Amino acid sequence: MLTPEEIARLVGAGIVAARALEQPVNEAQINASRLKMENPEKFDGKSSSAFNQWWESVTMYLGFYPETVDRQKIAWVGTLLTDTTLVWHLHRYCELRENDTWANYSAAIRTEYRNEREAADTQLKIGQLKYQGSICAYLTEFRALNNFVLAAGEVLSEKVDLAMPDAVLDMRFAHYLEDFVDDEGFLQATHQVGLQVEKKKALKQAREQTKGTSSWGTSGRNDKRKKEGQDKRNTDSSKQEKDTNRPCQDRAESRMDKHPWWGGKDHWASKDEAMRGVPAREQEEYGQR
Repeated sequence: MLTPEEIARLVGAGIVAARALEQPVNEAQINASRLKMENPEKFDGKSSSAFNQWWESVTMYLGFYPETVDRQKIAWVGTLLTDTTLVWHLHRYCELRENDTWANYSAAIRTEYRNEREAADTQLKIGQLKYQGSICAYLTEFRALNNFVLAAGEVLSEKVDLAMPDAVLDMRFAHYLEDFVDDEGFLQATHQVGLQVEKKKALKQAREQTKGTSSWGTSGRNDKRKKEGQDKRNTDSSKQEKDTNRPCQDRAESRMDKHPWWGGKDHWASKDEAMRGVPAREQEEYGQR
């Protein structure tokens, strides 16, 4: 015979099993449970400049497993610590044990190992970051640096605006007349405007190259045609001049041949008589023959 307590436990287990069968299977949960993510690297505390990047990998890993409770998070981080950091972790655990929370633990480890010099260097880098023709490359690097600087509001918008060329600022102010409600909206608008400016610049360069090629070809053909036309006109003019002067030359030469003044059977009495009626130009050309 079963005792009342045993019967109650059996009934309770049956109810739990029945409810589990009634609940629909969440396909997303099944797929997520099959995914595995590699643990971040170990952290020994000797290179404090690497803490910020290491801690980012820790928070990203925990975000991949959102169902993890505080005590599991703290214990898991302890498995990533070595040397002096492990000593720090064990000392804290011995003092607080189950009373510790993830919020307090994460704040304490950041205070203990965060390199303030790294934060200052990052602040300087984000101020020197400039737009180099690619809005995607700029914003990717800006976001990565801002994970440590944590600039927001007017400070964030000022840093971005000082790095942008006039073309991006002019287009953004022309398209977005109202103030942005949050930083993400501001960054997204700057990203979209930057893409349009880059597309416009690329299109303008392509048109100028096409125009330059077409102009060169047309100009070259026109210059060649002009030269050929000028040569032809010069040739025609020279030929026409020769044709115009030819009758006078022929008459003078024929007259000289028939009646040479310098001697012969039918010679003139004098040179002047021989040159009578011959144009002055022909006299100069043939008078010394």
